[in-house]
Amino acid sequence: MKRIFFLWMGVAVSAMTWNTSYAQEEQESAEVYLEEYTDEFQENFFEALKQKGIQNYDRAIDLFLKCKQLDSNDDVVDYELSKAYLLDKKFVQAQEYAIEALLAEPSDYWYLDNLVSVLEQQGSPLETIKAQIPYENQKLKENLALCYFKRKQYADAQKILKELNNSPLALELGRKINDSIQGEKGKTAVPVVQQEERNTDDPVAKLRTQLEKLLAASDYKNALTVSKEALDTYPLQPYFYFAYGTALNNTSNANKAIEVLESGLDYLLEDGPLQNNMYRELSKAYAKIGNTQKANEYLNKINSGL
Repeated sequence: MKRIFFLWMGVAVSAMTWNTSYAQEEQESAEVYLEEYTDEFQENFFEALKQKGIQNYDRAIDLFLKCKQLDSNDDVVDYELSKAYLLDKKFVQAQEYAIEALLAEPSDYWYLDNLVSVLEQQGSPLETIKAQIPYENQKLKENLALCYFKRKQYADAQKILKELNNSPLALELGRKINDSIQGEKGKTAVPVVQQEERNTDDPVAKLRTQLEKLLAASDYKNALTVSKEALDTYPLQPYFYFAYGTALNNTSNANKAIEVLESGLDYLLEDGPLQNNMYRELSKAYAKIGNTQKANEYLNKINSGL
């Protein structure tokens, strides 16, 4: 729980202007999750997030390093250090800590995505660090294919898919890659995901129905658990990003909600009610963190004719 909470707190903070009252509110709500950490660790960690958010990267790095001294095994600190070093364009250190975080949690998508970003900014291929990571981990390979797909590096994604032995995710992602390539060539893409969701015997459809009921009942605690598991199992389904983001947004995790919802937009095949719902939830999330410009931006994107 501690690791997950810290990750939610840290992922999107650097993308916003830190608001003092918001920071205080988040720190107060965090106390229940941080009982096992010392006051010194908490103080340094939250101050580091604040400094990173206002682009004072050197100060943020110093504070994260203090956290590292207090708890050398905390992979979220490694992840945040990597991100801060990357923003400060210190690529060697960014790569070192990105690998450390991934070694601690090889199946974590965001840790891998961060490492890929570090390598990209250096112009280095993954092969340069392949021996340093648990590359044979099946989930890591699936996440890597997703990383490349989201970057529209379809050839690289297809290369990874060939190593996945026709897993369900590999098959579905392969279809989406083909649809995307056809779309770029001006051909009509087949909405595979929508077709699968309309099949009432499909486990995806059953999970969606379950989540719709939970969200309608405002049972966000259970929706959080179910949507997270659904997204881990079916990471190409945009509705699960919406459900997870909505649950996060209603359980005091607006920052993480923004990241999840914006990621989900990448998997939408066409405009429609789901896209509008994502825009509404993103508007609410940005309003919660005090970013009224982005809140209005997403509000204006809503198509009232749908």
